[in-house]
Amino acid sequence: MSKLLIEYFTQYKSLDIEEIRIIEENCLIKSHKKGTILLKEGEYAKESYLVLKGCVRSYFLVDGEEKNTDFFLENEPIVPVSYIKKQPSEYYIECLEDCVFSIGRTERTEHFLKKHPQFIPLYRKISDDFTTNQLISANKFRNLSPEEHYLELRKYRPDLFRRVPQYHLASYLGIKPQSLSRIRKRIAHQK
Repeated sequence: MSKLLIEYFTQYKSLDIEEIRIIEENCLIKSHKKGTILLKEGEYAKESYLVLKGCVRSYFLVDGEEKNTDFFLENEPIVPVSYIKKQPSEYYIECLEDCVFSIGRTERTEHFLKKHPQFIPLYRKISDDFTTNQLISANKFRNLSPEEHYLELRKYRPDLFRRVPQYHLASYLGIKPQSLSRIRKRIAHQK
C-alpha cells in the first residue's frame, strides 16, 4: 500500500530511489472497514489521515439527526480540527467504504522531518495545497442555493454521486432526500 502513498507524493515532487525507500520505511498505513468511526464527538483526535483508498464522511449530530459536512476520497487529507487544536471533537468521522489510510501523527512527523529535512519543502507544499483547497471549498459553496451547490458538486466532484448514498448527499446539501429527488428530476427535464 505504500505504492499509493508514493504516487500521492509524486504529484508534488519527483522522488529518487532513496526518497522512495525512506518513505516506504517510515510510512504508517492502516486499513479500516466500512462503518468504522474514526473519530467521535467529544474524543480527542490523535491522528490525521490521507485517504489512499475509500470514501469517508464527516458529520454532526443535531437533535439526533446526522448532518453531513464533508466527504473525502482518494488522495484527500483529513485533518480534524480536534487534531490541530488539541480539543474534543465537535463532529464524527466515518468510513463509508472499506478504507486504507496513511496515518499522520504530530510527533512522528516532526521526528521524520528532523531526520530527513529534504522532505520539508514537500510537506509545506502539501500543507499549503490543503489549506488553499479548504478555503476555496468553503468560499465556493457559501452563498449557493441547494440546486446550485448540487450542480457544482456534479461538476467538480462527480465521484461522490457514484459512491455516496443519496440521503447523505441530501444532508450535505442541507435538504431532505425528497428535495434532492425533485432537484435531480428538474435538472434531468432541462437537458
